[in-house]
Amino acid sequence: MSCDFSGTLLHAYLDGELDAMRAAEFERHLETCRECTATLGAAESLRSSLQRAQLYETAPIGLRNELRKKLRSELKGSTAGANGSTITAWRWLAVAASLLLITGVAWFAVPHFRPEAPQSSVTSTEIIDAHIRSLQAGHLTDVASTDQHTVKPWFDGKLEFIPPVHDFMDEGFPLIGGRLDVLGERNVAALVYGRRKHFVNVFVWPTKEPDTPIHPPGSRQGYQWVHWRHKGMEFCAVSDVSAPDLQELARLIIQSESPSVSLLK
Repeated sequence: MSCDFSGTLLHAYLDGELDAMRAAEFERHLETCRECTATLGAAESLRSSLQRAQLYETAPIGLRNELRKKLRSELKGSTAGANGSTITAWRWLAVAASLLLITGVAWFAVPHFRPEAPQSSVTSTEIIDAHIRSLQAGHLTDVASTDQHTVKPWFDGKLEFIPPVHDFMDEGFPLIGGRLDVLGERNVAALVYGRRKHFVNVFVWPTKEPDTPIHPPGSRQGYQWVHWRHKGMEFCAVSDVSAPDLQELARLIIQSESPSVSLLK
């Protein structure tokens, strides 16, 4: 059954054009509609990627010189008053415009950017909602400890995998604890870090997909997230701290991860 909410309303929400009442109504709808949630997540990812992209390509010097030479030649001929020459000059201008258009299309044909929202069935809305839920009293951690040797063994037997757990207090990201959570109808591990009186949730679950670098950060409603895959695990860090802070934490996790991280048999 298709959703009753129109695409126009969804994009109006994405662009911040709805009044407070309509926005709240649509957000309540997102809680139960996976179709709109997935569409919104994809639209947010595409818009953020396009905003960060440099959608132009500088023409080679040789091509630019050749075009200038042809244009000068045609324009010089057009001063004689010949209509045919004037038309030809405009044709060369059209060729130049076409080259720019082809360059832009070619840019989109190559995967220059990676999606910012987590892949699989997990959406940015689910990630942010899980982070917000964790901030409610008594929901942040199931095991509260700054000791990685306490937090990591706690997951043993509670999940089909053991997440990598490290403390980065010296780097400004102290470990606070961990908990079990659910994303995209799968059980995941949530590692909680501190950052200047803020909390960062790092969600971890196993994957068979190849490793990826840290994806460009995503942002929505004051929250940022970064996503990456490493050594059979998929990670997504989310918080209201800055995107550079999240990227730094992601780099620390990648650098510190033990090669022994693996799925349980």
